[in-house]
Amino acid sequence: MASSDSTPSVSIPAPLAPKKENITPVGSKIAELNESRAELLSRIQGLKQDLQNWRSKLDTQVKVYRDELTDLKKTLNVEVEQLRTEFQELRNTLHQQHEDVTASLRNLGLQDVSEGAKEVKEPEVEKKDEEVETPPIKENGKEVEN
Repeated sequence: MASSDSTPSVSIPAPLAPKKENITPVGSKIAELNESRAELLSRIQGLKQDLQNWRSKLDTQVKVYRDELTDLKKTLNVEVEQLRTEFQELRNTLHQQHEDVTASLRNLGLQDVSEGAKEVKEPEVEKKDEEVETPPIKENGKEVEN
């Protein structure tokens, strides 16, 4: 039995010795982990700040682009309205010139010719106002009867 007592006494100090050795490395590991944690937290805070700055810059840029698009839209609408006005003036001028030419032809005694031309041309003008394409007058080189 004495030999059995000596075996446990030898085995007890053996596990205690490694625990004391592990205490020092664990302490240094904890210190390293705390330092690493502090560095990571610092990096996270930096990244959060960068993200906030980026969002702010992005919001500013979006506002600038929206303002530019609004200005461009207004300018485009003004230009389109100017073109509509100019085209309407051109239509009125052409219509007036057409009436003047017709009146001049009547005064010259070509009333019959102008009425014949008017009958041929006026339906085409009306069709152009109503439709974009006019039906072909000639088909395969021959006139088509209506």
